[in-house]
Amino acid sequence: MHVVTRCLPTRDQFETGACMRRTLLAHHAPRLPRAGRFRRTSTREGDLIAHSDRKLELEMTAAEETRLNGSVGVDDVEANVSDKKQPGAPGAGKTTAAATSSNVLYGLVVVLAVVCCGLLAATIALAVNKDDDTETVTNPLATTRPPAGTNVCAGKKPSSGFENFACVEDEVVQALEQAAANVTRGYNGDFETDAVPITEPYWKMGLCPVNVHWHLGAEHYSHGEFDNAGTGPSDINERRRLAGETREGHLCHHYDETDEKFTKEYDWQHCIDMEVGQTYEVHWPHSAAGACGTLNQYQTPFYDGVFCTDEVVGGMLDANDPRTTYNSIGVQGQVFVIVNDEDYYYPDLMRGMIVDGDFGTDLAMYTGSTTGTSRNNEVCSAYTPITWQVDRKCHMISASSFDKMCADMKAQRDDMSDDLYAHGSRELVADFLAANNHATRA
Repeated sequence: MHVVTRCLPTRDQFETGACMRRTLLAHHAPRLPRAGRFRRTSTREGDLIAHSDRKLELEMTAAEETRLNGSVGVDDVEANVSDKKQPGAPGAGKTTAAATSSNVLYGLVVVLAVVCCGLLAATIALAVNKDDDTETVTNPLATTRPPAGTNVCAGKKPSSGFENFACVEDEVVQALEQAAANVTRGYNGDFETDAVPITEPYWKMGLCPVNVHWHLGAEHYSHGEFDNAGTGPSDINERRRLAGETREGHLCHHYDETDEKFTKEYDWQHCIDMEVGQTYEVHWPHSAAGACGTLNQYQTPFYDGVFCTDEVVGGMLDANDPRTTYNSIGVQGQVFVIVNDEDYYYPDLMRGMIVDGDFGTDLAMYTGSTTGTSRNNEVCSAYTPITWQVDRKCHMISASSFDKMCADMKAQRDDMSDDLYAHGSRELVADFLAANNHATRA
């Protein structure tokens, strides 16, 4: 065995250029050559020298790592050297592989973290953009009209022959049955008529809705549901009454000033001059002469839709034709109190009377006339007889349901802006002008 010495610097010695002598044992190995000296060696001797040089290289590498990493001194270097394996020995490269694996894993974690942050930022951006789109794109589209085209119903309201006239002259009734009448269950008018109202749903008879509009208060009267004992807010009623603009009809019994859903203001976007807590009667005129199923189906004024198809109108007015005004024209009526509560939202109010649960089940059906404040018990309508189907109950409905209906009206080909607010209510028809043919569907 020979003693072999090598210069292995400590951290401080490495920096000053000094060396620390270390003793290495090499079995049967001669003294190693000094630095820079080369000589021929035997195979065995060469192996020992290579082994010694390799070990020295590892020691130097450990020292350098210690210096660069700010580690402690010689003992740590020795421990590091002792842990290293000779090339080709069992476990060789495991330390290096573990370190490499650790570095790869760390890199993957960093990449995944960056990706997750990117996805989170993208999600937030999409959410913000979606909110922006809802305000800037979706709402305007809700009131965008279809492409311009020919409105085949425009101007179809009769220009003459249907003017209002005196109901009574020389104590003789000149008019046919009128509306809006008392629809309380069991009521029947005194006016004798041969007209028979439609008692089936209008769609079964080939009629379609051609308009929707509503009146402030209820034009009809249903005892205990909408009558003279009903209550509601007074702001709009008083303002319009003082201005001589709009007459309020009967009110429902739901209003409660201590309940927020009847008093909390709603931000109306489409309907005009409406009020939470107020009673409104909605009318859906239907006609077999409407432009059913086309872009021209809904019209303002509603007369244009009712009389749109000349051939059908001609049949209504022909005494020898089985078609009549009362089996070809009908109106649905339903009374609501508006509440600021989304539990009462119905999305398709424009299309016709709500028939769901107790909505649209207890109906009064009779023949009458068109309504509005230009008629009363002295001045009658010539648009008669037509069928009326009226829901006897008052229902609560959300303000948003009405506003959605107004948005739908704005999206029609014909301009329906004259029906985006409540019209005045005709006074209740007197018994002598109310038909005696009231029927019930329940």
